[in-house]
Amino acid sequence: MTDGEQDPSARMRTPLLTLITAEALERDYQMVAQRRIRSGDPRPHGRDRVTGRLGVVAVVAMFGALVTLAAVQTSRNADVDSASRTALIDRIENRRERVQALQGEIADRREENASAAEDLLELGDRVNRVEGNAVDLGAVTGFTAVTGEGIRIELDNAPYADPDTEHIRDSDLALLVNALWTAGAEAISINGQRITLRTAIRNSGTPIEVNSTGIAPPYVVLAIGNRDTLAANLAETSSGAGFAVLAGDYGWSYDVDNVDEQRLPAAPGRLRQLRSAEQLTDSGRQPQGDE
Repeated sequence: MTDGEQDPSARMRTPLLTLITAEALERDYQMVAQRRIRSGDPRPHGRDRVTGRLGVVAVVAMFGALVTLAAVQTSRNADVDSASRTALIDRIENRRERVQALQGEIADRREENASAAEDLLELGDRVNRVEGNAVDLGAVTGFTAVTGEGIRIELDNAPYADPDTEHIRDSDLALLVNALWTAGAEAISINGQRITLRTAIRNSGTPIEVNSTGIAPPYVVLAIGNRDTLAANLAETSSGAGFAVLAGDYGWSYDVDNVDEQRLPAAPGRLRQLRSAEQLTDSGRQPQGDE
């Protein structure tokens, strides 16, 4: 290896800035020496040497400044990139936490909706049971219209009968109604007036009133029940037998027919209003109507 040559391993270990400066000086010296040789003066003058050295120093200084500026700018860019990356990571983490929180709220709302749906179904079942009980209770008490099989009884006074002594009276209709209840009737009406626990059958002079509504003969009594047994049971009751005797004695027409289906209306709503009774509740008494 000659003096002008350099060990490659040593060159690799030399810092970049030192290597560039050394090579720049060597090339500069070589160029100056070549110019002197071409001009016939192998020895460079002092002034030329100073000028060459100053030029080299200026070039090296400028190059060093550029390298330093590049290094500073690169460092600043790296800091900015690092800060931007950190901020972006923080935003991603914040968004991720927010998404997780929203997903948790969605899960909670789904559970609440499922629970509310179950409560709604249970409430619907309760409402259906209550409505069913109300319908059944209304049918029994007479405040709901009903249909079904049963018997139809038509009554009328005898022709030329004495209105004061021989016409059908309120007590006679009441006797027939009691006989029908005993025979197994589930619902009864007289001339379209539904019979309830609060129904009054009374004479107002000669005419008869049912539910405070006047009715006139012929009297049509509808009773819902088992049509195969209701008429026979009616004849076997003491009240039914007593009514049949009265009909024979006063000459009333008394026709009983089995009916496959008939409709009985609901009782007037005004009968629901209590006058003297008090409804008992869990919290105590609750007055109803006039006292």
